[in-house]
Amino acid sequence: MDVKTQIDLLRRKIEDHNYHYYVLNDPIISDSEYDLLLRDLEHLESENPDLITPESPSQRIGAAPVTEFGTITHTLPMLSLANAMTSDELIAFDGRVHKGLENNADPDYIAEPKLDGLGVELIYRSGIFTAGSTRGDGTTGENITHNLRTIRSIPLKLRDKEIRIPDILEVRGEVYMDKLGFQKLNEERESRNESVFANPRNAAAGSLRQLDTSVTAARPLGIFCYEAGLIEGITFETHTEFLSALKSWGLPVNPLIKAVIGADQIVAYHQLMEAQRDELSYEIDGTVFKLNRIEDRIRLGERSRSPRWAIAGKFKAKQATSIVTDIEVQVGRTGALTPVARLEPVPVSGVIVTNATLHNQDEIDRKDIRIGDMVLIERAGDVIPKIVKVILEKRPVKTIPYRLPDSCPVCGHAVFRPEGEAVARCQNLSCPAQIKGRIEHFVSKGAMNIDGLGTKLTSQLVESGLIDTVDKIFQLTLDDIAGLDRMAEKSATNIMEAINNSKTAMFSRFVFALGIRNVGEHISRVLEQHYKDDLNRFINASREELEALEEIGPIAADAIIRFWQDESNRSIVNACLKNGVIISSAASIEKSGLLAGKSFVFTGSLQQLTRKKASEMVVRLGARASSSVSKNTDYLVAGTGAGSKKQRAEELQITILSEDDFLKLVEGG
Repeated sequence: MDVKTQIDLLRRKIEDHNYHYYVLNDPIISDSEYDLLLRDLEHLESENPDLITPESPSQRIGAAPVTEFGTITHTLPMLSLANAMTSDELIAFDGRVHKGLENNADPDYIAEPKLDGLGVELIYRSGIFTAGSTRGDGTTGENITHNLRTIRSIPLKLRDKEIRIPDILEVRGEVYMDKLGFQKLNEERESRNESVFANPRNAAAGSLRQLDTSVTAARPLGIFCYEAGLIEGITFETHTEFLSALKSWGLPVNPLIKAVIGADQIVAYHQLMEAQRDELSYEIDGTVFKLNRIEDRIRLGERSRSPRWAIAGKFKAKQATSIVTDIEVQVGRTGALTPVARLEPVPVSGVIVTNATLHNQDEIDRKDIRIGDMVLIERAGDVIPKIVKVILEKRPVKTIPYRLPDSCPVCGHAVFRPEGEAVARCQNLSCPAQIKGRIEHFVSKGAMNIDGLGTKLTSQLVESGLIDTVDKIFQLTLDDIAGLDRMAEKSATNIMEAINNSKTAMFSRFVFALGIRNVGEHISRVLEQHYKDDLNRFINASREELEALEEIGPIAADAIIRFWQDESNRSIVNACLKNGVIISSAASIEKSGLLAGKSFVFTGSLQQLTRKKASEMVVRLGARASSSVSKNTDYLVAGTGAGSKKQRAEELQITILSEDDFLKLVEGG
């Protein structure tokens, strides 16, 4: 076999593997085997430079840096889309389409997630990638061909095995950076004391605007293609046909794209994507709906800046800017000092945000957060807001760096930061903030679940001297509680009843209530499955025994050992038992032969149960509730918006249950 034939064969193999990896999402060789093929090609081409072609897979990296970006004029304008901010506006869009088409039947739409990346246009001539640009102003964009060539999921040569390649293909798509790649990139930049990117979209855009292609090549970028520009040599009747052709030519198409009919399905798809967005590996900020039939699109036409046949449904914003008006320090039940930024109220993800956690002094120093700063805040996954970065360009003059106080803001005791730890702590075990915090945790819903003992009542009990440790809760009398400020006799009676009811406690709830560091609800259930209701055996467990348990690592084991080495902790637990607390476990409940030893994972939004309630149900029947899918998972219960966990379960051929199926199974048990 001559060298040219060997090179052609290697190129075809590599292109075929790219197709399986990036388009079909079904790789058929390992990454190391792929790297060997590419290395063989590079070796042959280096020995035969006259055989190197621009579309060779070896030519993605290594072009000389450009001095500036040129421009490319789009043959057809890259129009923006009108936005729908509510479901009513999506329904109104469907109404306008009905009216414009003068058709009583519900039109066909193509629904797709709206990626939060950078819009680009790729140009292929006779199947060869020749140019690429940003959207720009919709008419002219920046020429970023050299950087687009480095993205492996963009084919440099189209496949022609199924559908004939057009003479000219201009295809639009979105370049994005996945969440994990974004996180790693920012961590690397932090380690080099470089500024971090605010979000994956910002990182993707910055990566494509590098003058040095080697920088872009090192970034974890991908692309999904979704729309056509100019096409010569082939025509399509529907957008579905066009998307199918893109896949056959080797261009990645988002697998979540689907056909929908009518306003109800439009709204349902939008709500599904918003519920699922946090489980996706990449960021989306909305949905897009387009008429499927090309003839219908032509009939409706375009406005000056946007087509009448498409609309973007926007999700609630996850990021916003605000001003840090103050920094306050909270003392937790373990004595940890946590700085909290007070913010000017701003809506984020549909919630008015007024504060954000700053975690510790290292975090404040790393981001250089000061009182008076304008900051970018985020609610990723609808959790506690965090400050992404300070907008230094808008920093007021005469601001000063913030330092945590040297003394506890609650009790005035000296603050100590152990070597190697990021958190500073108040070492005063009698600190009122810690006493109240421990008690509030002990009586909380996920722990002993003593209804009525809220924050205000707990404060009164502590400040009046009635309780200073959790065991004293079980020594309270009706007169003690009735004598508190603004406490009616009926309310006092209800609280005493709740305290007495809590004395029969599940092992897992009691252990979680103790507040052992690194032992949350899930780990508490793991411990219960092993120790049943034998609390004494758990108290005297060795480090080796604990680490041998599934899901108990050295950090949790060390925390448990240190907790029980403290004689005051043992005394408090013994006092609880003397005051009438009885420990039971799932083992004391008749186990279902069907569920005993089984492992469940819950994902998506359940309608009839919370995930926590569902987890408790299976634990009581002898099964295990886990947070991640693995080969040891027996059942995945999938609610609305189930995403990556469901895909993983399908790959592992794990039994997937609907919520109704799950309830039938549990009731049958």
